[in-house]
Amino acid sequence: MINRYAYTSMTGATAATQQLAVTSNNLANGLTPGFREVISAFRAVPLKGDGEPFTGNGADTRVFTVETTPASNFTGGQIQTTSNPLDVAIKGDGFFAVRRPDGKEAYTRAGKFMVNDQGILSVGKEIPVVGEGGSITIPTGSTLQIAEDGSVYTQLPGTQYLNQVGKLKLVNPNTNNLVRGEDGLFDLPGEQAAADQRVKVVQGAFELSNVNPTMAMVQMITQNRLFDLNTRSITLADQNSRSATTLLSLSRS
Repeated sequence: MINRYAYTSMTGATAATQQLAVTSNNLANGLTPGFREVISAFRAVPLKGDGEPFTGNGADTRVFTVETTPASNFTGGQIQTTSNPLDVAIKGDGFFAVRRPDGKEAYTRAGKFMVNDQGILSVGKEIPVVGEGGSITIPTGSTLQIAEDGSVYTQLPGTQYLNQVGKLKLVNPNTNNLVRGEDGLFDLPGEQAAADQRVKVVQGAFELSNVNPTMAMVQMITQNRLFDLNTRSITLADQNSRSATTLLSLSRS
């Protein structure tokens, strides 16, 4: 009994530490454009012995507590107006399609674009924005206009005409199928999302992170207290075990 009590508390303390790391990461990305909060939770896993759960060598009576990250919070963040022509925000649901350095397509809500050294519209120097016809190249010195449907137009100095240089690939996949990569971008395993003409954007603004810093701080305090509670429980289980051993020794003497 005491052994099971200490074991459950030990795994609970470990899970609380892992959950605290998730919350700390959310808080650290509170100002990251388009960041989606990671949702963390606990789950109980029966420990297997020689056979099926709850049979075997006796370890099956213990339950292992683990921390899990089942999903992301896809609630929209606040739209920040900047008047910067390279800032673009999605209105409502949807994602920008971008391409990783390994060539794979990924998805993001981060709309603080830039033009890299090759003149390609990008999210960071090595992550170009995907257009419906490929990468989008912005001529040097031109002004940029992005329509509501994602069409990208440029105007060279001294000219009166707009030239369409591409169209943003805007997608709206089922968020239940999206998997967050280590770089913070989302993947759609085994397939690429199709362009969705219903997704609309606004130029001169970008979406902020949807992390609530106040709630994240409250969660961190709660998780710290949970860790302390579990460590105290382990200490109490050890003290009870020592007391039981002493009593057994006295009864045999």
